Amino acid sequence: MGCVLFEAVRVSIPMTVKVRFAPSPTGRIHAGNVRAALVNWLFARKNQGRFVLRIDDTDLERSTKENEALIETDLTWLGLTWDERYNQSLRFDIYQKAADYLKKVGRLYPAYETAEELDRRRKVQLSRGLPPVYDRAALKLSDEERAALEAEGRKPHWRFKLDGKRVAWEDLVRGHCEVDTTSMSDPVLIREDGAFLYTLPSVVDDLDMKISHVIRGEDHVANTGTQLEIFEALSPMFADADLPVFAHMPLLVGADGEGLSKRLGSMSISQMREDGIEPLAITSHLAKIGTSDPLEAATSLDALAELQDFGKMGRAPARYDFDDLMRLNGQVLQATPYADIKPRLETAGADLGELFWDTVRMNLHTFEEVKDWATIVSGDIAPRIEDPAFAAKALELLPADYDRDSWKAWTEAIKAETGAKGKALFMPLRQALTGMDHGPDMGALSFLIGRERIAKRLSV
Repeated sequence: MGCVLFEAVRVSIPMTVKVRFAPSPTGRIHAGNVRAALVNWLFARKNQGRFVLRIDDTDLERSTKENEALIETDLTWLGLTWDERYNQSLRFDIYQKAADYLKKVGRLYPAYETAEELDRRRKVQLSRGLPPVYDRAALKLSDEERAALEAEGRKPHWRFKLDGKRVAWEDLVRGHCEVDTTSMSDPVLIREDGAFLYTLPSVVDDLDMKISHVIRGEDHVANTGTQLEIFEALSPMFADADLPVFAHMPLLVGADGEGLSKRLGSMSISQMREDGIEPLAITSHLAKIGTSDPLEAATSLDALAELQDFGKMGRAPARYDFDDLMRLNGQVLQATPYADIKPRLETAGADLGELFWDTVRMNLHTFEEVKDWATIVSGDIAPRIEDPAFAAKALELLPADYDRDSWKAWTEAIKAETGAKGKALFMPLRQALTGMDHGPDMGALSFLIGRERIAKRLSV
């Protein structure tokens, strides 16, 4: 399979950009889903276009309103708000009209084979070295034979009759692409129970909603060949709609280069939110992996939108590394000014003022850690004192009035009295005052702790 146009399908960028994200409400959305949503959103934002949220809930048995609400919550939390919103379950009438039209023009035909019969047929083809492609036996049935099958109680599934030619398009990521539909089975668009499968509603909606660009993972490349034929077949019903431009992004792999399919459950956006990952860290990470942009946190979604460019996107799989995500998470927190974080600090019971935030934020990996530093500054902790004599001398030399400049003079006095310097001087003090081996600058932190608590911790 290469990556050419469906008999010269147009690829010029339309005047109005309109894209869509169409999740199924059968579970939580994860990093792979959100990457598709994000790139669509950024592309629309950069081109002053529109972003459509289209809930693919045609599977009425598995779709739930709870999952639908979770999808909306996750997208809103990430800042990926939408301009239009639809439920496919409310659009069955238009899908049925499209199906009736395809039947009328001879592109949608009934097939009566059971799953078991089709499986046996595929095995026979494979044993003969033939590709397991549907042989269109249903097209050879007479009216009498069809009637006899239905009299047995069989209900047909409906297949789209492919033209069987090379379908080609210019992909914004992959370049010139070709798919030979002669090597494909005629796709089933409607099940025996009358339920529409994904492909027909998707194409109908893209035409009806005038979607200008379909941006998705490269695992849909083969589907695009099929869908372009359906687009062409349905175009007389939507005379004012252009065929969309396609962009197929490389899929995500883990830091080890292995696929993420078995790990996506732990990468749900709701779980990340619970784990304290910042929205901008997630969007910065997903927008930049697999591109030529440096993997650093953006200042905003608008800044990410300005960077969006399919020309920067490589063909190799994008590596999703949780360590990189956590590094970006720290960057986001460290770049957040006090005025912006103050409401969250108040909610967390950790608003000890601007100096406190500016002192501790450079050491944060997640926001939750700020609560620990608030406790260290203003609460009760367990000091670590390995040398009581050193602590006693430090307490003896503690200035009576402790201000923001006292740390330097105090530690110089301790050094002069004890001979301790470097790590031997500063580590015991940090351990005694914070209970930690590392952390923010002790000059500012000790001032925030205050003389009374310093004295109490040194005297333990």
